[in-house]
Amino acid sequence: MIFKKLITIGLLYGISATAGAGDLQAPEINMADYRSDLPSLERSTPKLKKAFIDTAPTDREDGIPVGEIDKIKESLQQLAQEIADNQHTPYDSLLIAQNNKLVFESYYSLGRVNLPHPQASATKAYTALAIGRAIQLGYLTMADLDKPVISFLKGLDRKQLVKGAELVTLNHTMSMQSGIRIKEEKLSALLENKEQLTGKKLAQIYLSHSKPITSESQTYLYQGSDPMIAMLVLDAVVPGSASDFIKKELLDKMGIDSYHWKEAVSGVPQAGSRAMMTSRSMVKWGTLVLNKGKWNGHQLIPEAYIAKATGKVAVPTDDEFDYTNFSYGYFFWRTPLKVGNKKYLAKFGWGGGGQYVISIEDLDLVIAITGRGDDDKTLDLIEKRILPAFALST
Repeated sequence: MIFKKLITIGLLYGISATAGAGDLQAPEINMADYRSDLPSLERSTPKLKKAFIDTAPTDREDGIPVGEIDKIKESLQQLAQEIADNQHTPYDSLLIAQNNKLVFESYYSLGRVNLPHPQASATKAYTALAIGRAIQLGYLTMADLDKPVISFLKGLDRKQLVKGAELVTLNHTMSMQSGIRIKEEKLSALLENKEQLTGKKLAQIYLSHSKPITSESQTYLYQGSDPMIAMLVLDAVVPGSASDFIKKELLDKMGIDSYHWKEAVSGVPQAGSRAMMTSRSMVKWGTLVLNKGKWNGHQLIPEAYIAKATGKVAVPTDDEFDYTNFSYGYFFWRTPLKVGNKKYLAKFGWGGGGQYVISIEDLDLVIAITGRGDDDKTLDLIEKRILPAFALST
């Protein structure tokens, strides 16, 4: 007991350790005084002096069952030490769950077990799952995915909408295929007037100032308008606000109580970024996807919707990144990862800098990663160092 208390004291001062018996406490911060201002807390958190690496995570009674790994313990510990020694993309955390149990947990730099981490564009995946929850509860239907978004956004000035605005569906917005095209300079100027961005007025801007929308223009383009329109539709159809709905019907259901999700000027949560989640909460999101919308045996999101959201809806393109082996669903990415002669399909939420919530059904695996690197080579690292360990051990 004395030893464990000394370890705990050490962790509080940024001194961490390698664990394997589930008896060490992961590094934490005192959240009591900062719940209303998590972004500033995240900025003021000191870096850990040493990494915390645990192959037998502690049960924190947070809704995540825990287990331990044996055969591949050394290979993952070695990888974690390399991360700690700055041999890879700068990471704050790497967590792995298999067979619905958290079996590996590690924190580096600014990582803490109870500190929500910026999710960047991984936020979009959570937005897609919120839409799925609305479908499960009957506020939307699967058929509604192919209905015009303007049919849900009451009060728009239809006379001001561009030609073809009625072609934009939820299916289009959540797969980045809305067809909305506004020059960057023009959009920046439009978004400077905060008064015209509240509520559905933001959708009015997107759908009134775009070039005419046609079936030919409804091709993949990664942009901020599409997730925001999806969130505005959610806000329009659920009782109360989208923010309250997400908290009550998803976050509370999964026991996620330490988070931050910034609201846009429009009054709804930022749909494309600005959420903050703990690494363990990211594991929960990945587990929800892996279990086809079920959480603790309860169907929170329709299985058919999960299949659609993580399926191939669009073919992503980019001038700076090669997406040859990628496809896009509803704000979810897909790509095969190869181990030997076998391929494993990874479905994931992805945020810039190295935020990943990855589900790999064939290995019953969930991987949650938070990073801060400009040169993100995470998928390559997973393919070469993490997947082989689990693939060869099964």
